[in-house]
Amino acid sequence: MMIAQDLIWLAETLTPKAVIDILLVALVFYFASFFIRGTQVITVLRGAIIALGTAALIANIFQLNALRQLIDTLLPLLAVALPVIFQPELRRVIEQLGRVGVNPNQLPADQRLRIIEDICQAAERLSERRHGALIVIERRSSLRDYVRTGVRLDSVVSPELLLTIFWPKTELHDGAAIIDISGRIASAASVLPLSSNRNLTTPKLGTRHRAAIGITEVSDAICVVVSEETGRISITNAGRLIPRLDGKRLRTILTAFYGVDNSSADSWWRRTREQLRAISARLTRRSA
Repeated sequence: MMIAQDLIWLAETLTPKAVIDILLVALVFYFASFFIRGTQVITVLRGAIIALGTAALIANIFQLNALRQLIDTLLPLLAVALPVIFQPELRRVIEQLGRVGVNPNQLPADQRLRIIEDICQAAERLSERRHGALIVIERRSSLRDYVRTGVRLDSVVSPELLLTIFWPKTELHDGAAIIDISGRIASAASVLPLSSNRNLTTPKLGTRHRAAIGITEVSDAICVVVSEETGRISITNAGRLIPRLDGKRLRTILTAFYGVDNSSADSWWRRTREQLRAISARLTRRSA
């Protein structure tokens, strides 16, 4: 009887406006779950919910007023503490949302293709010589913080310069060369963040490859990596490693990621859809 009365009350009070309001709130929580899934945020939230839920249940069953008062006090503090504790993760989410629909290619197509050719030539020679290399291409996300960790160059991209940078006997070979959004080598010997993903398809990756994946997890950059042990060429994008490339395949993939001109207005929705799909796939991999 009580259930029937509740259903009648719900039917009388639930207006179309209230339904839309509930659906919008549900969508907000649904999409927010994609961004925190697989991160430390979800682990802490799960633990906090279990702890507070258990404490609230005990307080209500045994009428423990002091414990109930403590829970009521902790909830606002938790709401303030979580954004402070997980500021890097929240910043990363906001950056990903801000990049949606933004044109990544601000250089003329012929200049981007020239840069791709220079990188491919350098990667092929480095592979033959088994000289390790990390070449990062900046797109929408600023890499200024990582440029500052290395030696500033501000030089034109050329195969000869890249070969010189990654020559094992130079001071600049141990680190990454970053090509900025203007198409110039901004720095060498830059320090990149290592990937924190524990579910990599190749678990025995070295530090260089983990750094290549890591920079694409925190930004939309592209990274070409050459293994010092095997000489194999790989490329990373959106936290994903594409291994064992030859010069031809490297050119094809770089052209698809960096060389294609997507500046026309009619491709805006396609770029936005692809970027949303990439974000969703990246977050799904982290939650796997």
